[in-house]
Amino acid sequence: MNSSQKIRRVFDPIYGFISLTPVEWEIIHSPFYQRLRWIKQLGFSFYLFPGAEHSRFGHSIGVMHNAHKILESCGKSVPERDLMSSTPKNKDVEFHQAIRLGALMHDLGTFMFSHTTEMAYIKFGETTKIKNGKGLADNHEHLGSFIIKNTDFRNGITNILKQYGHDPQKISNLVKGNSPSVLANQILHSEVDCDRMDYLLRDAHYTGLKYGTYDRHYLLHHFKKETVSGQEILTIKENAAHCVSDFLSSRFNWYSQVIRSPRGAKYDAIAEKICFHLLEAGEIFKYSDLLNLIVDSPEFFYQFNDSYFINKVHSCYMSGKFDKFPDIKDMASTLLFSRGAKTIKTPELRQVLLNQDDFQKNHKVYKKVRSKVDELINFIAKKGDVRDWIIPDLPTKEITFVKSYNKIVKDKEGPNLLLERDPVKISFENGDIKLLAEVENSIISSLQKTNNYIPNVFCSYSAYDLLRKEGLIEED
Repeated sequence: MNSSQKIRRVFDPIYGFISLTPVEWEIIHSPFYQRLRWIKQLGFSFYLFPGAEHSRFGHSIGVMHNAHKILESCGKSVPERDLMSSTPKNKDVEFHQAIRLGALMHDLGTFMFSHTTEMAYIKFGETTKIKNGKGLADNHEHLGSFIIKNTDFRNGITNILKQYGHDPQKISNLVKGNSPSVLANQILHSEVDCDRMDYLLRDAHYTGLKYGTYDRHYLLHHFKKETVSGQEILTIKENAAHCVSDFLSSRFNWYSQVIRSPRGAKYDAIAEKICFHLLEAGEIFKYSDLLNLIVDSPEFFYQFNDSYFINKVHSCYMSGKFDKFPDIKDMASTLLFSRGAKTIKTPELRQVLLNQDDFQKNHKVYKKVRSKVDELINFIAKKGDVRDWIIPDLPTKEITFVKSYNKIVKDKEGPNLLLERDPVKISFENGDIKLLAEVENSIISSLQKTNNYIPNVFCSYSAYDLLRKEGLIEED
């Protein structure tokens, strides 16, 4: 391919036409990337929102497009003729192309139904228990990184990158957010990044909800590159501070009202439980299997998608493999046929706004929730039937507007807070740069410590009836 070749474009429902470079076109048509067509962006949320059938494939292209627009906004882009060249002509072109590639492949290792089954693989933790586990955590970032660096064959990602003059290790670093460039890491992994900019609008579009919307055009107009301690960093101009606050508030509300909504989250929790059982039973690919398939049989790895999981659940259900596990069989029936499950309600299990920095109070809340969950589980274990089940779906991390300033200071790795990857930085006309959490009188400075803790606990219908009769839970 050469730079004079006709530019390839795809049409996106959110952004319109998106141009693709020759290397991106090749990657998109690899079996590793095509697999993303068959993985839903929002897991089982389509049970609640029928329109939420969109995939990681379209989302990833949108993320790449936003990364491109951020580069344009902050003055780090190159002319289209250079960008579309087959191989990077200089460091600036290489940087621009690499950022787009990192964004394009940030979800390359996504699991079945996205994060839903990924949590089961992480809890199973197979590669930490076996010899030659390759030292990888069982998550999508490491799986994607493995694909990028270990597929040096025809139609393999490694091979394609090398053909077009890109170092797979550098792209892998971008995907995992540990590039030596602070600016690059911010574009791909921060409180306002190209990933969040896409999924908020895309998920809102396909669910039909207004949660998650923000003024993308205004925000994109106000990114600015600054230099701190010899490092380029990404900032947002002060007159867009309210736009950023709106963005962060939209994300807070989105996670609170959609992602953690018990009406949709229950199916994800059930799927995670079933996935863990299938891993224990040896019915589905383990993480080490995936690593081997990536290298030895990429077209076979292609089947590691949503259909693979659902077909496995259905096959085990119909063949009687779940008969010895009546609770799992009931969960499978619930998942396959959308027959529902019950959400347990008690005073201890209501969502609550907490202060990120009040560790003692938060610990008391978590302890109270855990104690109630244990009480319910122990009761069903003693009084329930073999088919009865309870699934606690307790957050592994709270929903926040931003990480509080005190928490940033506590967790900082480098000598300068402005070089920390995640926090939003605001640049002022007088030359000052501050973390958004430090900006006086901003909405986020008031809300920065707030997190929304939403514990969910789900159970079978029969377990619900027992708990209700005992007076241990509230009625719907």
